[in-house]
Amino acid sequence: MEANFLKEISVSDNNTRNCAIKIPLMSVVVENLTKIYGEQKAVDHISFSIPKGEVIGFLGPNGAGKSTTMKMITGYLPATSGRAVVCGHDVSAEPLLVQQKIGYLPESNPLYPEMYVQEYLMFLAGVHQIKNPAQRVQEMIEQTGLSPEMKKKIGALSKGYKQRVGIAQAMLHNPDVLILDEPTSGLDPNQIVEIRDLTRAFGKEKTVILSTHIMQEVEAMCDRVLIIYKGNIVADDTLVSLQDKHPQQTLEEIFRSLTHSVATSTKEG
Repeated sequence: MEANFLKEISVSDNNTRNCAIKIPLMSVVVENLTKIYGEQKAVDHISFSIPKGEVIGFLGPNGAGKSTTMKMITGYLPATSGRAVVCGHDVSAEPLLVQQKIGYLPESNPLYPEMYVQEYLMFLAGVHQIKNPAQRVQEMIEQTGLSPEMKKKIGALSKGYKQRVGIAQAMLHNPDVLILDEPTSGLDPNQIVEIRDLTRAFGKEKTVILSTHIMQEVEAMCDRVLIIYKGNIVADDTLVSLQDKHPQQTLEEIFRSLTHSVATSTKEG
């Protein structure tokens, strides 16, 4: 996909002929990222990069370091060492520019329960200085299926509709990178399919990091899988390649075998 490349540069080969080389545009680059709480190393010198237009499944057991990593990428949590770069901006040096580029739905999905749905999204549109805010808010209300509830207070919504509001706020300013932590939590099967379609459509031109415990979500939406366990990356591969390396195993079985093997070796060590 042409959108995946930053530019072409001309170089000379051994015969002094000029040829074009495409330089991948990495939306997210993580280098030796580390987070330590006291004596606990929550994230341990991990590195990976994600090009534009890729949907990544970020997997790991509870406590593996997923949420901590995502919070460091967004700038909500400072790293102990290492760095994260989003769309060419260093998270620690340019946090405001990074947050303009990122849409983030945290697992806790913090909302203002006393605000009405439409009012809340209009408020955020003002924060993001979105042009034609009413039009953009209406687009997101329709895309996330909030139309029936848009005049209700957020506190009166079901968990599923609250989750939709969280997704709407993450996508509202049309960010280049979308980070979703358990986005389909609390949704019914029909709503899950709608959010899958919305995420896939977003991921055609943007970058999506999706954290979930539901393997069907990964299989339905993701191009590539990152598996983290005890703060370390134990797998980084395309979904197809990962399944080729573990024939006749489901993604859930692959996940369990990888994290179990690491857990066993850690105990033995």
